[in-house]
Amino acid sequence: MQTYYAMVTESRLIVNGGCYSPLMCGRFYLTASPAEIRKQFKLAKMPELVPRYNIAPMQTSPIVIAEENIRALHIARWGLVPSWSRDLSPAAGMINAPAETIEEKPAYRKPFDSQRCLVLANGFYEWQTRGVKKQPYKIAVRNGMLIAFAGLWERWTPEGAEPVTTFTIVTTRASKLVSEVHDRMPVIIAPPDPSTLADRTSRRCKKAAHAICRRSDYWRG
Repeated sequence: MQTYYAMVTESRLIVNGGCYSPLMCGRFYLTASPAEIRKQFKLAKMPELVPRYNIAPMQTSPIVIAEENIRALHIARWGLVPSWSRDLSPAAGMINAPAETIEEKPAYRKPFDSQRCLVLANGFYEWQTRGVKKQPYKIAVRNGMLIAFAGLWERWTPEGAEPVTTFTIVTTRASKLVSEVHDRMPVIIAPPDPSTLADRTSRRCKKAAHAICRRSDYWRG
């Protein structure tokens, strides 16, 4: 596996490697320590976490949610499940939410309005197709810093059981360099600014989701 590094400039991720794949993003990783996560996102409480090198859909991973006047870390299942769903089956088709059409899909409309989150990560993986072979790439910020993907979350409650918190990763058109190997990329909130979680109902973002979601003011009004 090859490692390709990225630079975060003006809240955009510029990468010199990636891949073509039907899904984007379909794998990511989080290796930051609990102390680093707590400090960077100014969290009041922090559970014990272990490094995760290959987080896949339907697995759980930490997300940061704005709750009243605090920021809280929750462990959520990757693959959004609408609150009105009969079961968890929609999750497989909702691991990514395209920023361009985020208000057109009923399952994303409510979360985009008031249930946004940050999906913690140190980078993600993609595979480049070369003939009959696929070359995996590890896409990371150049200095290895902790970053966050823009996300949406939901809480699904099965009958007679505990609620399940789920999330999806917002994606957008790839930057020029990423587009050499893939046409999509996660929306990167960089540098991760916890204060941008204060307002979860950005009207500007609703009017121009694709443009605004590429910037760090995704969370601001």
